[in-house]
Amino acid sequence: MDPIKTEIVVVGAGPGGYAAAFYAADLGKKVILIERDKRLGGVCLNRGCIPSKALLYATHQITAAREAAHRGVTFAAPTLDLSKMRAWKESILTKLSGGIAQLAKMRNVTVIQGRAYFEGSQSLRVEDEQGQQFINYEQAIVAVGSVPTIPKVFDLGNPRVMTSTEALEIEDVPENLLVIGGGYIGMEMGTVYAALGSKVTVIEALDNILAGADPDLARPVVTAAKKAFKEIRLKAKVLKMATVGKQIKVESEHDGKKVEELYDRVLVSVGRAANSADLGLENTGVKLDEKGFIKVNDKLQTDDPHIYAIGDIAGGILLAHKAHKEARIAVEVIHGESSVNKDIVIPAVVFTDPELAWCGITEAEAKQRGVKHEVVKFPWAASGRALSFDRTDGVTKMIIDPDSERVLGVGICGAGAGELIAEAVLAIEMGATAEDIALTVHPHPTLSETMMECAEVFYGHATHTMAKKRA
Repeated sequence: MDPIKTEIVVVGAGPGGYAAAFYAADLGKKVILIERDKRLGGVCLNRGCIPSKALLYATHQITAAREAAHRGVTFAAPTLDLSKMRAWKESILTKLSGGIAQLAKMRNVTVIQGRAYFEGSQSLRVEDEQGQQFINYEQAIVAVGSVPTIPKVFDLGNPRVMTSTEALEIEDVPENLLVIGGGYIGMEMGTVYAALGSKVTVIEALDNILAGADPDLARPVVTAAKKAFKEIRLKAKVLKMATVGKQIKVESEHDGKKVEELYDRVLVSVGRAANSADLGLENTGVKLDEKGFIKVNDKLQTDDPHIYAIGDIAGGILLAHKAHKEARIAVEVIHGESSVNKDIVIPAVVFTDPELAWCGITEAEAKQRGVKHEVVKFPWAASGRALSFDRTDGVTKMIIDPDSERVLGVGICGAGAGELIAEAVLAIEMGATAEDIALTVHPHPTLSETMMECAEVFYGHATHTMAKKRA
């Protein structure tokens, strides 16, 4: 069989891969998109971002109904139909994946389902149940993502020890759930299971959850989680686990004491690993770092001139929107443009309750790097909109250069923070000053006003809170 010839081949159809394939096709390139899963969309759509947010929304209704009682609206206790919940979640994934497939067809992107293996710098083979086929290409973009990490000491071969992939299936509601790792995955899934009725214990090795965020921004999340969860243990670690009947025996250490406990299920959320094995990359000029991620330059080029890498597999922040942006850059470089992956503002969002989002430089980073800055905050307790739906636990925070008055970073904790952070990203990308935001009319009553008033705090004249007058 003669090999198929194409200009660009994209390996992996996640948010980076299909974005790259579509953009390249829009620019007139002949493109083949390879995905080994039956459904397009990658981890984000099928086993990550989308299903987790669907479950967070569904379970938030339970919490919202319970909290409505003091407003004079009382609901009966909820009843759970997990099979119906799973079916609803799956219907969303099917619709989105089908939409991607349809868009690929409309753009004349050839989709091949199978496992890609590089034979050389400009050739690969695709294996599926029917056999194999070969592809020769001019440029390749590797976008194969990452997989959940599960240390050998936790890998008991027992389905009751879960990664995020299994946890999203909601097979049952365990009475007692242990979450190992207080990062965004652990806290989001802990929020889902706690709302469903599990007694959730979180064990985190560091001295705070959500380590990438400033502690003052994470504090409302901690406060809410302590009410919803059974316990959060910081500076603690799991020593070993074992199967005991239908439970998992866990030995952990906290405050210098060792304790043994039984849990119905354990969620291991201690990070993700590069999905670079068994790709045949050793047959190319591509180089990997010590953790298995593909090394790239600021144009997303690997050490092989014919191969690019984007998204999780290229390391750095493992976020879908980062992969999407890198897809654009890689395709533009291939197209002969001068795009670079440098000084790009990538927002981070944790979809707990309350949500936590930040972009630009954090206060901790500013201090660590010796960046001259001032910090201003606007408490949501002073927001009429936050009061109107009982979400005054939030805060909007800005990191500002005191000389140029440019906004260097923004952090928001509160309901809908993930939606609000986009204004901050735009402001930082455009080099906006605090005055630019303060002078921008924001609609009332909205949570977006907290951005405006936070900027006004910097000048000492915020309407709804007292602020120190600026010299």
